[in-house]
Amino acid sequence: MVQRFVDASIIGWYNYIYGDNTQGNALIKKQNPEMTDDLLAYSVAKMKEYGIVDSGDTLMLGVGAMTDARMKSFFDEMVRASVAKPDLDYRKAYSLQFVDKKVGLDLRPK
Repeated sequence: MVQRFVDASIIGWYNYIYGDNTQGNALIKKQNPEMTDDLLAYSVAKMKEYGIVDSGDTLMLGVGAMTDARMKSFFDEMVRASVAKPDLDYRKAYSLQFVDKKVGLDLRPK
């Protein structure tokens, strides 16, 4: 069930960013009346421009990509910023079990 949820979320992001997001935007506006079509279009454009959803490791592994190397890099940054203690076993805080399966890569425009 978890794998199906993660896969569906990934596919949803590809469709929202690169496909027809009309229905998604309607749901967003229903829950957030202050949102406008222009603001939503601007947001999607900025997500694409800055690679917020689809860049880096996602280009090879798919949206939602996580790697041990990236997690270690983030942890090391948090230690340097004194947000985390160096002896914390950060590897217990995540799992790669449900990600990095290249789900949805076929939905990305060529």
